[in-house]
Amino acid sequence: MNDFRNRPKDNYIHEADWEQLYVLTEHWKSDLLFFRDDLRFLHHLIDKYFLWISKKENIDKVRDIEVNLLEIDKQCDSLLEKTSKHLHHLAELIDDPFTYVSDKFRDEHEILEDELAQFVKDFRKNRKEVFTITEHIIEGEALVRQLNLSK
Repeated sequence: MNDFRNRPKDNYIHEADWEQLYVLTEHWKSDLLFFRDDLRFLHHLIDKYFLWISKKENIDKVRDIEVNLLEIDKQCDSLLEKTSKHLHHLAELIDDPFTYVSDKFRDEHEILEDELAQFVKDFRKNRKEVFTITEHIIEGEALVRQLNLSK
């Protein structure tokens, strides 16, 4: 999946009514909350296996991944804030359609969607890196322990 777009057609943002955009944005917020929980799990996973590390190269890899995850955390928090504000603005538009300039607001909606798509790509890449390094550490460090025990 190359992007996060949940639109049934390319011009959906400019043709959908406010209620439809509100539902779509609620879906985004729900997904972001899930990603935030998954990020907590990834941090926990790293913390758990960090204790096993004895090789400097593994420590450096984990440190790099942790820094990347912290950036993804910031990105997620920022998007959650933007999405919440966007939902609030959509609720105002539902109540009073003349609250904002329609075209400008729809353009902002599309920008938010593009930011979410980029976030999902970044998140998936980092998640894969966490699992890859965790697997590498478990296998590599376990071998070191077995060799030390056999001496």
